[in-house]
This record gives sequence, C-alpha cells and structure tokens, in this order.
Amino acid sequence: MENDQQQTIKFGTDGWRGLIADDFTFHNVRRVARAIASYILKNEDPSQGVVVGYDTRFASKQAARIAAEVLAAAGIPVKLAADYVPTPAISLAVKSLGAAGGVVITSSHNPWNWNGVKFKGKFGGSATPAMMKAVEQELRADARPSGTKAPIEDVDLKQPYIEAICRFVDLDVIAKANFKFAIDSMHGSGRGILAQIFSEHGIQHVAIRQELNPLFPGINPEPIQPHVAMLQQIVVQQGCHAGFATDGDADRIGAVAEDGSFVDSHKIFAVLLRWLLERKQWSGEVVRAFNTTRMLDRIASKYGRKLNECSIGFKYIADLMMEREIVAGGEESGGIGYSRYLPERDGILNSLLLANVMAEEKKPLGQLVADLQKEYGPHYYGRRDLHIPDAVKQNAIKRASDGGTTRLAAFPVLKKESLDGIKFFLDAPANGNGAEPWVLFRASGTEPLLRVYAEAASPELVNEILLHAESFVMNNE
Repeated sequence: MENDQQQTIKFGTDGWRGLIADDFTFHNVRRVARAIASYILKNEDPSQGVVVGYDTRFASKQAARIAAEVLAAAGIPVKLAADYVPTPAISLAVKSLGAAGGVVITSSHNPWNWNGVKFKGKFGGSATPAMMKAVEQELRADARPSGTKAPIEDVDLKQPYIEAICRFVDLDVIAKANFKFAIDSMHGSGRGILAQIFSEHGIQHVAIRQELNPLFPGINPEPIQPHVAMLQQIVVQQGCHAGFATDGDADRIGAVAEDGSFVDSHKIFAVLLRWLLERKQWSGEVVRAFNTTRMLDRIASKYGRKLNECSIGFKYIADLMMEREIVAGGEESGGIGYSRYLPERDGILNSLLLANVMAEEKKPLGQLVADLQKEYGPHYYGRRDLHIPDAVKQNAIKRASDGGTTRLAAFPVLKKESLDGIKFFLDAPANGNGAEPWVLFRASGTEPLLRVYAEAASPELVNEILLHAESFVMNNE
C-alpha cells in the first residue's frame, strides 16, 4: 500500500500532470510507469511492447528514459523516441507498430513549470476512462512488477509520422496556390516539422518559436489569445495568408487570418468540416463537444450527416470514433480528429488540412471564415475563466441548475441542457439567421475554477452575455 510519504497521484482526462519538482519528480514518474507496466502485464500482450516519447519540457527526456527503464525491467520491450516528438506521433506509432500502448512525457499546454505523463491505448488514442481507472488502482496498490529485462530500442518516430500525415493532403496543390504561411510551434514538440514539410515541397513559409526553450518565454504553449500575439504580428508584417500555431505537444491547433485576427477552434473546425463534406465527400457522422459552436450542426444538416454532441474532453469523441465512422470530431480547445486517421487530435495534420482547403478554394483563411458566416449565419464565441473559491463555484452551479432561474439579466432562459455543466438557451437577438444565443456554466472538477462559454450572433452580444454570466456567478444579480 501507499505509505504516508507517498504523494497522492490523480489521473485527469488524459493522464497525470503535476508541478515540476513538487509533484512531478522522477520518483513519481517511476511510480506511474510501474502502474502502467502492471496494467499492461495484466490486460494486454506485453510482448507487443510499449512506445515511449516526450516533449520539449524541462526533464522530459530524462523522465522518458526512466519510464522506459521501468517498463523494460518489468519485461516489456520499449521503443523510445530518439527525439522530441508530437504526442500524435506516439499514438500513430502505437497503432502502426501494433504496440500494447504508449507513454508520453508531456503536460501539453500547461505553463512551463508543469510536466506529466499521458497514457495511450493500443488503438492509437488516449486511454479510455476504464483503462485510466485500472492504472490508478495499480498505482494505489503500489504495484512493482518485475520480469526478465526487455530491450529498449531508440527509434525515429518523426519520419514515419511525417509520411503518414502527408498522405492526407495534396502538397502539390498547396505549393501551386502560392500562399505564404506562418508557423508557430510555441517552443513545443511540433518544432521543425511543418517547416520541413513546407521546405521540401517549395511552400512559402516563415517559422517562429521553433527553438528549444523549456521556459516557454512570455507564454503558455497554448494556441489561443494572448499567447498567439507574436504569430498575429508576423502574419501581418510578412504578408502571410494564414498562420498556424500548435500547442506544447502539438495535438491542438490555433490559427490566425491574413489580417492578423485570431481564428478560434470553432471556426477552424467549421472550415475543415465544410470542405471534407463538400469537396472530399468523406463518409461518416460528425461529433462535437457540448461547448462548441452550433454552426457545425447547420453544416452537418446541410450535407445530411448525423451530428453527435458529447461531454467535454477528447476522450468522449475518441470513444465514438472507435464505435462508428466519424468524418470529423472536435472540441473547444483546438483538438480535431478523424476516424480514417486515428482516434486522436493532431495540430500539425490540421494545419496541413487548413492549408489544403485554402489552396483548393483559392482563398486566404479569413475569407473562408467570412464565407461560412455568410452562408450559415453569424456565429461568435467567447469564454471566461473565473478563478473563484469552491463555495462560490458550487453555489453558482446550484442556482444555474435551479428551476427558479428563468432569466439571465434582461434575457429570458428558453430552455436548459445539462449534458456537461448547465447551458442556458437565451431569448436574445439572433441577427437574422445568426447563432441561437447560449451560455454554458461548467465547474472544474479539479481546481477552484468555473468556466463560462457563450455563443451569439455578434461579438458585442457575446461580451454582454459573458458579463451578465460573470455577475450571476458572483451572485451580484
């Protein structure tokens, strides 16, 4: 059993994250690796081995070597990435090599002083909630599996990954379109990959924040505002037609239009979905998380595709992808995936696909977004993260759920949904055929944080709804 000196390690939606030196220590990495090894020995074929990779954070490389040694000591062969590599490259390697699972040392988009461990299933995506629960049980039991020491082989996971994602796009069409792209790797493990692909195919580009810097100076490696400010400047200064940003482990995307304006994940997903259904005619249903734009519902409806709405977290999208064919599935934080590739997010693949859409439509990114707003009605989106005491958070959720709450300031509540958090549909101007206005209150399960999301037919209305929602949470109304 865990002794009193052992810190409690809790797994979130995609693995475990902690503060470097405080929670994220080599000792705790060994504990997590032992739990994963024990899980694999009991539930998978250990002879298939495990793929281990890592990002550009402080101590990631050393932690990956430690995890590999623990797995090998338990009798599980390991293929260890020879260099920093995007998380989706690990997932791809797991699936294509037929491995029993994958381990990635990363904490994705978190600030510089965090690190963590992600666990990938043999299907090439995040471990299911049931798998994570089983690993947690092994951890609580302080599992210490041992076996005949297996080999650790250093392998290049980058080149097979580059070849796989390039098969999904037409790089010749992108090159002929003569567009210029800005690439921002945010000092993360996507560094150099898009630049290499563009260079090899004669595609004009300018690349920033490619160098290794585990301090992520001035930013969190998250492809949203304000962290994309440098990319926005570069796009305008260098006359680019779009800018693409990937997060710390390159599984999520953010983008910038030719005028320097930020293009959020909702618009990216909508641009890609419309193209896949109209031009590519990929088969399958559509899935989106509860906190994403309902423009996707309108696009899916136009092309006669079933739209599935799921709880927040890419694992719920991935679960559906393993059940049936999903043309595309996406979440609010910039994770978009495709059944015909992997049940996994991939920021670099999505950057290439966006470039492909632009090239085929012969339009810069901002124009593609404007076309969508014109055809499917104006949809604008906003989010506020409220760092508040737990008592205030719980009280706000209770009042939001309460049948007695029938208004948000001047706006009557037409209906409520509670798939993941509490969503109000509001009686507010829809600007012709614009977005049905809604606001979602969702409390974090792990920290004193409540997120408020809103969509409406104008940026002004989004801001007004968010202000009223914030007042509601703080109990000022």
